[in-house]
Amino acid sequence: MYEAASWAAASMGLDKVDLAPVSGDASFRRYFRFNTGDRSIILMDAPPGKEDSAPFIDIDRRLREAGLNAPEILHFDLELGFGLLEDFGDTLYRDILNEKCVSELFPPLFTVLGKLAREVDTSDLPRYDALAFQQEMALFPDWYLRVHRRRSVSSAERLLWNEVCASLIRSAYEQPQVFVHKDFHSCNLLQTDSGEPGIIDFQDGVTGPLSYDFVSLVWDRYITWPRDQLESWMKDFHHHLKPDCDLETWVRWCDLMGLQRNLKIVGIFARLHYRDAKDGYLELIPRFYSYLLDVLQRYPEFHEFHQFLEQAECAP
Repeated sequence: MYEAASWAAASMGLDKVDLAPVSGDASFRRYFRFNTGDRSIILMDAPPGKEDSAPFIDIDRRLREAGLNAPEILHFDLELGFGLLEDFGDTLYRDILNEKCVSELFPPLFTVLGKLAREVDTSDLPRYDALAFQQEMALFPDWYLRVHRRRSVSSAERLLWNEVCASLIRSAYEQPQVFVHKDFHSCNLLQTDSGEPGIIDFQDGVTGPLSYDFVSLVWDRYITWPRDQLESWMKDFHHHLKPDCDLETWVRWCDLMGLQRNLKIVGIFARLHYRDAKDGYLELIPRFYSYLLDVLQRYPEFHEFHQFLEQAECAP
């Protein structure tokens, strides 16, 4: 990391900096922390051959202009893939969220979700289109079933799969299309000294369905909330945002959006393990698989698909 350290020092007008690793993510980006003497700064290392950081810079600007707490970008060199960012600290919502404090922590996050939907400029952002939804869901049969479970899919099962995907995509497009973070969950939210939740890992933001970021938050990867709690939050958020639909429709939108996202996540976790040799993701699959089964059994039109996923050769 000599090149990155030298660049950071020169950018800050310092003789040298000492970089300390900060937890990374599922991408090729790496993060380091250093101290200037009066403040702590994050160095992002996003190799240009692997990561395009231009969307990160663009969406960071959009979020900050909407009054949201995205990190200030102090300096960025797109050719080198190095960036200097405001340091939000290490207190992830993942580490502090539990049954006792959720009633305090979630309302400010719902406020953030409201601002994302209402106030973030979406002009010229990529659209979360049907092809993208389809490609994401394809990770489930391609990586989870075929590679992880070694389960082939018959012609009849492929038809069933196509019908499920078409239904989920239709539901997504019935919804108002707003700014979507795409990974709005407890690993990408930090409790900051300002009191405003810090938002990170937003570079994949698009224009997409209203319910997407909400379901990303409540169907969490580290804590499973009871169904009555999920429905209570759906009701609260429906009241907060006042979308042009009744509560029953909103609950259905959330459930079906959750199905799309969680099918994708199960597939991504399998791919991260087998293709990218990243440890720790397979053990997260059973939670998301249980999310799928819980929602599918609530909708008669998905009965056959629910039975398919319950088969021993498909289940985790």
